[in-house]
Amino acid sequence: MKNAFVIQGGKPLKGEIVPQGAKNEALQILSAVLLTSEPVTISNIPDIKDVNKLIELLGDMGVIVERVSEDTYRFQAKDINTNFFQSEEFKSKGGSLRGSIMIVGPLLARFGKASIPKPGGDKIGRRRLDTHFLGFEKLGARFNYNPEDGFYNVDASDLRGTYILLDEASVTGTANVVMAAVLAKGTTTIYNAACEPYLQQLCKMLNRMGAKISGIGSNLLTIEGVTELKGTEHRMLPDMIEIGSFIGLAAMTGSEITIKNVQYKELGMIPDVFRRLGIKLELRGDDIYIPAQSHYEIETFIDGSIMTIADAPWPGFTPDLLSIVLVVAIQAKGSVLIHQKMFESRLFFVDKLLDMGAQIILCDPHRATVIGLDNQVKLRGISMTSPDIRAGVSLLIAALSAQGQSTIYNIEQIERGYQHIDKRLKALGADITRI
Repeated sequence: MKNAFVIQGGKPLKGEIVPQGAKNEALQILSAVLLTSEPVTISNIPDIKDVNKLIELLGDMGVIVERVSEDTYRFQAKDINTNFFQSEEFKSKGGSLRGSIMIVGPLLARFGKASIPKPGGDKIGRRRLDTHFLGFEKLGARFNYNPEDGFYNVDASDLRGTYILLDEASVTGTANVVMAAVLAKGTTTIYNAACEPYLQQLCKMLNRMGAKISGIGSNLLTIEGVTELKGTEHRMLPDMIEIGSFIGLAAMTGSEITIKNVQYKELGMIPDVFRRLGIKLELRGDDIYIPAQSHYEIETFIDGSIMTIADAPWPGFTPDLLSIVLVVAIQAKGSVLIHQKMFESRLFFVDKLLDMGAQIILCDPHRATVIGLDNQVKLRGISMTSPDIRAGVSLLIAALSAQGQSTIYNIEQIERGYQHIDKRLKALGADITRI
């Protein structure tokens, strides 16, 4: 029997909450420690399964891993056991962890070779890794697939800078190619590069280590190869998806919540999108304060047409928060069209919200229209299963706002992305129990 959360909903919450370190930044930053033999200290690391697995994998490879405090580790990749990458252990661990692809760029750059178990095709869809591999090939890496042991062996003994136009602005793809290029001979230009704050963080960290990357924050990166990198210290940004989730939680439960230390200038348009739903929020220092609101009204476009909220590559609105926006719109006044352009299966959790009493029309796998209830009718608690990380938290928010008891199964999915979420919500006054 897997773990589940039992939630008694309908209670307003109150208090302060501190967002965890950014999960999507962690997977890149942790992989970058492989680029140098000197110590690298990283703080504000979230204590979640996907990140802990990657730290464990680094240790298995021979990286000296030292936990300095609860959220801070020191890594030193002095002696790396390159034979580990041919092992069955790596095949099972590397294959189960989506982030393990991120170690390939640094390994190619520093050691001139790497092996990767063929990744599980269904986990990330086929195209997502093509961006990584095509980028490595442009730099001069050669791939040999061995069907007998299921490994890709990559030879990158002579990486050379080149012009690369990425087939999509993939964050992990860009990060991986950047890490491979920093030690390549000559200059690499990456166009259609992702420019998320997490990627900017990686580039700034690499520059502190001695890399020469310019164009940070734009979609055109120029990387002058250097011969070696030094150690550094790095603090990760707070997780913008958590921050958005907490804004939505406050609005939907009519709670007064302060989100601490949000690095507001790195949030892009996230606060504005929630304001378009009618949610009041104010910046106090670097904290976001959300007053208790019994009522929030969705804006319309200037010509009076229905508001559409869609995702787009940064600095557009992140697809990870569309599930949250959809849930929060359920209790708004007015209607909104949610358009999930980048992923086709992210909206399939709306059936659970319909069971709870929401008014949503699922137009197709990418679009849903939400007709707000304006708190005239409360959602009702039900039993449900979480399909993925972001939908899981959206359902959790719905359950906290609903009348009666809800049970959410498969919470492992939620905990892949949110650390100690039940304890942190309890501190705000939520009635949530783990069974």
